[in-house]
Amino acid sequence: MKRSFVIFYALITYALAELVWWGYMLVKYQPDRIGMIMGEGMVFIFVFAVGAVYLHKSFRREKRLQEQKKNFLLSVTHELKSPLASIKLLLQTIQKRDLNKAQILDFIDKSLLDIERLDDMVENMLLASKIENSSYTFPKAHFSLSVLVDSIVNRLQITKCDGNQQIINAEIEPKIEIDGDKFALTSVVTNLVENAIKYSKPCETVDVKLFSKDNKVYLQVADHGIGIADEEKPRIFERFYRVGSEDTRNTKGTGLGLYIVKQVLDKHEASIRVKDNRPVGSIFEVVFALT
Repeated sequence: MKRSFVIFYALITYALAELVWWGYMLVKYQPDRIGMIMGEGMVFIFVFAVGAVYLHKSFRREKRLQEQKKNFLLSVTHELKSPLASIKLLLQTIQKRDLNKAQILDFIDKSLLDIERLDDMVENMLLASKIENSSYTFPKAHFSLSVLVDSIVNRLQITKCDGNQQIINAEIEPKIEIDGDKFALTSVVTNLVENAIKYSKPCETVDVKLFSKDNKVYLQVADHGIGIADEEKPRIFERFYRVGSEDTRNTKGTGLGLYIVKQVLDKHEASIRVKDNRPVGSIFEVVFALT
């Protein structure tokens, strides 16, 4: 990519030098037409400059996308390796040590959690690929969003903090039903809740609210984590984009979660917005219009 920039700027410099030279020659041999030559030259330079700016932006955008793809591949490799290593260690421990039934069941539960984590990531990548290729049709059916959100909260709930504290504080209004793609919306809720947990400090509470008001359904996921800078908020739903610097970021992730969220909600004619939580953190609010 760096070589492409060098060639690009070299060609621009050469073209401008040629333009100036031929302009000089025309004025020298036809001084009576200097007005026309200068006018056409200025128009050409303007068109040339506009084209060069657009090309420059395209090169920069492509460069940024390539960097994000590279970081995506590195992130996926790490995301796959970590749970696989954990599962391997747990199974080897069961195989090589004389454990009691309670210990074996505990290790199996931990392995299943890691498998669910892998399954979520694979589903995310498959869904993102299908959305990008326009090969996913979003089949819709009538279902209970209350039951869906409740089941996801229970699956992602963490109770390993002091006093067996529950990390996810859920307020779910019962019997809220909508028409939509249950599989895709499962990915939406899962990504929002997992993101809130991921960007929060250990044992920090995440609030999940589902309620209906004025013929609309609201899903709010609030965390007390690092927050999102105002200049980054417009970009967080881009594919491969992740909050923070690529060089200093410590959180895990592939940069596909919020991209999937936005694409799925657009297909359901639902809106999503992010706002600052007080005193720290972020609130993601999804709004479905009931028909």
